[in-house]
Amino acid sequence: MAGNHLAKNATVLLVDDEPDILELLELALRKMGLGVDKAGNVREALARLAARRYDLCLTDMRMPDGDGLQVVQHIVQNNLDVPVAVITAHGNMENAITALKAGAFDYLSKPVSLDQLRALVKSALKLPQAGPSGDKTLLGHSPAMQKVRDLIKRVARSQAPVHISGESGSGKELAARLIVQSGARHDQPFVAVNCGAIPGNLMESEFFGYKKGAFTGADKDRDGFFQAAHGGTLFLDEVADLPLDMQVKLLRAIQEKCVRKIGGAGEEPVDVRIISATHCDLAECVRQGKFRQDLYYRLNVIPIQMPALRELREDLPEIAQRILERLRGDAQVGFSEDALHALQGYSFPGNVRELENIIERALALCMGGVIEEQDLLLVPVEHIQSGNASLSSKYPLPEYLDRIEKQAMLEALEQTGFNRTAAAKLLGVTFRTMRYRMERLGIKGPNGADDAD
Repeated sequence: MAGNHLAKNATVLLVDDEPDILELLELALRKMGLGVDKAGNVREALARLAARRYDLCLTDMRMPDGDGLQVVQHIVQNNLDVPVAVITAHGNMENAITALKAGAFDYLSKPVSLDQLRALVKSALKLPQAGPSGDKTLLGHSPAMQKVRDLIKRVARSQAPVHISGESGSGKELAARLIVQSGARHDQPFVAVNCGAIPGNLMESEFFGYKKGAFTGADKDRDGFFQAAHGGTLFLDEVADLPLDMQVKLLRAIQEKCVRKIGGAGEEPVDVRIISATHCDLAECVRQGKFRQDLYYRLNVIPIQMPALRELREDLPEIAQRILERLRGDAQVGFSEDALHALQGYSFPGNVRELENIIERALALCMGGVIEEQDLLLVPVEHIQSGNASLSSKYPLPEYLDRIEKQAMLEALEQTGFNRTAAAKLLGVTFRTMRYRMERLGIKGPNGADDAD
């Protein structure tokens, strides 16, 4: 569906007991070329939903014979393929969050903004019928991964904020992209922001933009992340790293659905779906006073926990095989049984991202089209644990492992008078592996030469 053209013959069911609000909404929707049916209470709404299929249901929360939540629950429990949005009293975010958790597509606050109504309707009518497309997907068939896939499928057809937690490298951004891929915003901007990488003094201007002359160096108007993601999705990675003062401003932007540029006089509406992620325990950050509780509840409407790779041992051969197929191109390369066994016994502190790096490296080292265990260059856990480094110096892990490997290689080279063939034998690796690792870690011969044999 392109531009502003909405589905022909689309019909919306409006549920409200206030005639003036019904009239206002009906007028706005008919101007958009939509058909409208009305219901004045829950009972009438359920009867209409039973009689025909609607493209969208918009219901008030307070009704004479119940509340809008019953309408949401009826639609979800009966698997009716109808996006349903709720209208909540101004400032009553608890009601909105309850409805989103129950399966509502989105919410509007009173007094209803017609701009926000139009944006909501367009999103609802653009929901794709088919499932996810594209070659990127979450691999594995273990119960933990199946649960994640089912959740992604469910939240994709909603605008509810999602919070994805999981260790570094476990696929949080991929999960966010898969949610978007199956949703109404699949053809709109996806703006990924690493909240830990933005200097504190630039945070507000990066998120909300600024007007020309707002501060020294502001030589022209500039949009922020919210404006760049308008109509699409804003992915806030490592959201726990946001300072408290920025958390307040972010909360307001999410609740009010509008932002003010630095140096700007007025606010501008923004239509974004928020997906956040962190490797931290966000609830624990709230308990420690590092993260605002109100923002936590606003972001953590639907939580998704990404499993660590060590929890997916039965899936490891399949995941490794699929990654290898993607990386090897047309080359005919496979794993030996010993290599797969070694992968299944490894703890993968860096998760899928680390597995990809290991396989990419093994492809460069393997001989005869077979990746052997020695090509994987796995660092045994006991090497990490026996290191005399303090715990804090073990992070980030890749740098720590490189230091340990470099130290071991230098010791072997010193023992053998920098004879790489002898040092490789001592370390139990091939000469080719030794040469590759020396080059990667920047180890030179005693006179600064690369070739010390």
